[in-house]
Amino acid sequence: MPEPIANEPVIDGRRAKGERRRRALIEATLRVVERDGAAGVTHRTVAREAELPTAAATYHFESADALLTAALTSAMEMDAERVRQLTEAPVDGPGEAGARGDKRRMLARLMAGSLEDRGLLLAEFELFLLAARRPELRPQTRRWYESLAGFARLYTRDPMRIKLFTRAYDGLLLQALLADDPPTAEDFEAALWELLPDEG
Repeated sequence: MPEPIANEPVIDGRRAKGERRRRALIEATLRVVERDGAAGVTHRTVAREAELPTAAATYHFESADALLTAALTSAMEMDAERVRQLTEAPVDGPGEAGARGDKRRMLARLMAGSLEDRGLLLAEFELFLLAARRPELRPQTRRWYESLAGFARLYTRDPMRIKLFTRAYDGLLLQALLADDPPTAEDFEAALWELLPDEG
């Protein structure tokens, strides 16, 4: 049996510390984007927000663009995973949204819940706009839309209806951010039933 490498725990500890710092910097980037927009993201501003030295930001991310790319990827993957979990959950189970019954109702509750953290939602739309100007960031947004399309396929195989749903979803949330009285879960559910009615 091979002898354990003497410094292996130290290496693992450094790797874990590095991953914690990297995660803290990504979360700080989202907060900076929420507050100041994508233009406010620099190594210095993100490090200050994360309460880390600027050198930590430059070590983990070679540029402000790299910070923004990591933040966009993180936000989109988190949201896409929520939708994927909901899509795959048993219809009678609690699901990711904490509701029971029809998955359109469950998704509507998830949408309403996302309005409770307006900052994250604002940051995500800011990053969407950045991806519109930066083609290299678009693969992350495509994965997000693929997760929405997977949900839509629970109800329809019509490509046009699937496309309509994936485009309308973000539009509903953007309009909700602009509303003086944000829509309720019931409001979102009514819209989802119009977008994805029972076929046949």
